[in-house]
Order: sequence, then structure tokens, then C-alpha cells
Amino acid sequence: MNHESKDMTSAASAISIEAPALSTSGQDIDPEQRYRASAYGLLAGMLRAAPDQDMLDRLSGLGNAGEEEGDDLMLAMSTLALSAQRHTPEVIEEEFHHLFIGLGRGEVVPYGSWYLTGFLMEKPLSDLRDDLASLGFERSEDVVEPEDHGAALCEVISIMIDDGSDLSTQNQFFQTHMLSWMGQFFDDLGNASSSVFYKSVARFGAAFIALEQQYFSMQV
Repeated sequence: MNHESKDMTSAASAISIEAPALSTSGQDIDPEQRYRASAYGLLAGMLRAAPDQDMLDRLSGLGNAGEEEGDDLMLAMSTLALSAQRHTPEVIEEEFHHLFIGLGRGEVVPYGSWYLTGFLMEKPLSDLRDDLASLGFERSEDVVEPEDHGAALCEVISIMIDDGSDLSTQNQFFQTHMLSWMGQFFDDLGNASSSVFYKSVARFGAAFIALEQQYFSMQV
């Protein structure tokens, strides 16, 4: 993939760009890829930090998309829109703190190594760092957080789509670093005792990951 190296920042901010919220960076890509990049960017934004009012307003606009009965992703989008309409940034900020920060540790731990090995900073992170380097992403020297945070992974693949990375490269990254644990993570997020707004985020994330798995399986 031909692009300049991108600096990795803390896991809280994922990487050193602002994640797109329902829009991509404006690259000349077809609507299907624009949608995929936007969905990944949206997930990255909500896993990185509690949404502000601007993001909640944007999420509220997803409501009309969820009228198609029987489509898990469309129904999840509708649920997310309704949840965004009913919650304030202050309430969601408190929920985010309980879920992801807590006293010492939140209710859920959004890191790949944790799900794959039961510990942080294990071999899955080392493998991820090797792949990020080969894709042109560089870790900033002052970063102490691991890069296998769910927000970082979603944002990386969003950038790959925007940059026109071929589908086989995207699929390899998805299969290796996301598919094996993010479905379980979203299940845990949705079932966490503090999860209210983020229950709808978890439903959207799980539906989108499942759709991506199907999407990649259909590519030749």
C-alpha cells in the first residue's frame, strides 16, 4: 500500500487522525467502500471516547435507515439512532468511564491480546505491530498504550479502505487481528452491567463485523 507512514498515538485516541463519523476523508472511492470506511470510523470514534453532542446528532440521523425488517445491521443502526436521541453526552461519559476505565479497570477490556491470551502485551500485539509496520504505520515514541485497542484496529482498516488498499490486504488484517476476538468483545460490551447507550453500540458493532466477514468471504 502506497501512503506515508502514520503515527500511532495512545489507545485512547487510537491513531493520530480524527476518526471519521459517518463520512470518509473524501478519497475518490465508490459508495460501497465509502460506507465501509465510514462504519469502521464510526466504531473507532465511539470506542475511543464517549460521543459528544455533534456525534450524537449525526447518529440520530441513522434512524430512517433501520426500517428494513429482518436486516440485522439496519435494525442495529435504528437502535443506535434511537439511543443517541435519548441520551446526553454527560450520561454517556459516565457510562463510558464505568465500561472502559473504572477503578483500576473497566468492565470490558478492549484489547486483542486480552481476549486471545488473557493478558495484555502478548504475542498478538507483537504480530500486530509487525503488520502495522509493513503497512506503513509507525508508533510514536511517546506512546505507552498498546495498539491492539479496538478503536485503533477499526481506524487502521478505515484508513486502508480510504487509501485504496486491495481487498486481500484488508481481509488479511481483518482475519488476523479483528475477527478472532471482536465479536466476543461486542457481546461482552452489550452484556456489561453498566451498558445502556453502549448496548446499542455493541449491537451495531457485532452486526457490522458479521457483515464484514460475509463480505470478505464473497470476494474472489
